[in-house]
Amino acid sequence: MGDSPGGRHVGRVAGIRRYPVKSMAAEPLDEVEVTWHGLAGDRRWAFVRGDSARSGFPWFTLRERADMRLFRPSFADPAQPDKSPTFVEAPSGETFDVADPRLGDELGPGGVRVIKQDRGVFDTFPLSLITTQSVARLGEAVGAPLDAERFRPNLLIEAAGEEPFLEDSWVGRTLRIGGMRMRVDERDARCVVITIDPETAGRNPAILRAVARDREGCLGVYGTPVEPGRIAVGDPVFLEPSA
Repeated sequence: MGDSPGGRHVGRVAGIRRYPVKSMAAEPLDEVEVTWHGLAGDRRWAFVRGDSARSGFPWFTLRERADMRLFRPSFADPAQPDKSPTFVEAPSGETFDVADPRLGDELGPGGVRVIKQDRGVFDTFPLSLITTQSVARLGEAVGAPLDAERFRPNLLIEAAGEEPFLEDSWVGRTLRIGGMRMRVDERDARCVVITIDPETAGRNPAILRAVARDREGCLGVYGTPVEPGRIAVGDPVFLEPSA
């Protein structure tokens, strides 16, 4: 596919992931509306610790419970996530309403509670993106294939060409993806969460060491919608001309 009048073709959407509850499992999507606050329904719920009043980071996440991503949230109506009930299937097989206090008790007995934020509960920016080439190259560095889900991106992009870490060069630029435009704000500084296997919850510290050693602690990028719109798997990605 060639360039468009509005930019240079740099890849295509290989995957879209929404996280209804912060730190829980992803919801793979074929298409989704992107609002001013990220993917519709993304990270609208989060659990907070009982000692949150004394902490600059109040969230109860994978840092505290590595198997939290084995809890699988979903919306009663995926097409209208902000207007439908949210449910969570626990590893035990029991399904809870996300606001059911019993779910908080199962996650962290002794003071874990859920909150809802209509604008989303994000550590930094409302969108995250990584290329398949970057995931593959990091896998080579640690000697094992890696699942992109480990890095919890909203958008998985198959870049045009084989060059890894191409997304770093997009910082400060704007991408057009389907009906949405996204400003790429900064590289994604990584933490211990990427050491946790998305299927088993086992840890591999070598992954974070490799990112710290080879990538200045960063992998993938964060961004902000500058024009809301609908995106779908397979959509081309265009890099708009610099200002």
